[in-house]
Amino acid sequence: MKQLTIISGKGGTGKTTLAAALASLAENCIMVDCDVDAPDLHIILNPKVKEKEVFTGSKFATIDYSKCNECGKCEEVCRFNAIKNLEIHSSKCEGCGLCSYICPEKAIALESRESGYLYASETRFGPLIHAELNMGEGASGKLVSFVRTIATNLAENLHRDLIIIDGSPGIGCPVIASITGIDMALIVTEPTISGFHDFYRILKVTRHFNVFSTLCINKYDINLENSEKIEEYGNKNNIPILGKIPYDEDIIDAMIERKNILEYSPDGKASAEIKKIWKRINYFI
Repeated sequence: MKQLTIISGKGGTGKTTLAAALASLAENCIMVDCDVDAPDLHIILNPKVKEKEVFTGSKFATIDYSKCNECGKCEEVCRFNAIKNLEIHSSKCEGCGLCSYICPEKAIALESRESGYLYASETRFGPLIHAELNMGEGASGKLVSFVRTIATNLAENLHRDLIIIDGSPGIGCPVIASITGIDMALIVTEPTISGFHDFYRILKVTRHFNVFSTLCINKYDINLENSEKIEEYGNKNNIPILGKIPYDEDIIDAMIERKNILEYSPDGKASAEIKKIWKRINYFI
C-alpha cells in the first residue's frame, strides 16, 4: 500500500481540485481529506456518510467549588485570561493544566471536550475518510493523525493499494501529520510571488522529514516568467516536475456542478495534463 499526499505551502493553489481529479483515475484507492480546519474535498465527491465519530482532542479546566478556597492563584497564572472571578471561560481555556497544577486544594481538573467529528463515507469513487474540527479548536494535528490511522486500517482491511491524501495547506502541525510516513508528496504551487515563496517553505518541511517530493505548477500559463523560475528551481534541486496544468475555466464550472474536472470535461486541456500527471505519479510510486 502506497500513500500520496498532495500539499501546498498556501491555500488556493488547486490542491483539492487535483486530489478530486485523481480519484477518477485511481481504481483501488481510499481518499482522505486531512484539511480538517477547512475541509472541502467532500463538496466535490458528495459522499454518503456511513459512520460518524466524536473527536475529543482538547481539554478544558473545571473548578470543584466545594474544594476551592478562593485563593485566586489559578487566575494569576492563567496566561490566556480564561479565569475571571473564579469562573473558567471554556472558549478561552487552552487546556494547558497550569491552573490545575498550581491549585493548593486540587480543586481544578481537566476534562475532555468535543473538538470535532470524524467521518467514514462512501463516494462514487470509493471510500473517503474526512473530519472537521470545531471552530477555535487547536488540535488539528492530532485529528489529522486520527484520520490517517483510520484510513490506513481501512485500506488494509479492504486490500487497497493506494491512499490519496488531500493535505492541509501551510507548514504547521496538520501538514506535518499529513506527510509523516508517506511515500511521496506532490506539492502544488502557482506562478505567483507568494506561490513560489510558500512552495519554498513547504519544500523545506518535506526535506526536513526526508519525504520524497515532486512538483506540479497549476495555472502555469497565467505568468510564464514565474513558472519558468519555479521550474528552474525545481530542476536545480532535483525535484521531479510532474506537470504544468493550464488555466481552464472548466474547473470552475465543474465545481459548481460538484464534479471533478475529469468528469465535467474529460477531453479538456486541464484534464489532459492531469492524466499525464497520474501516469508520472505511478512511475514514481
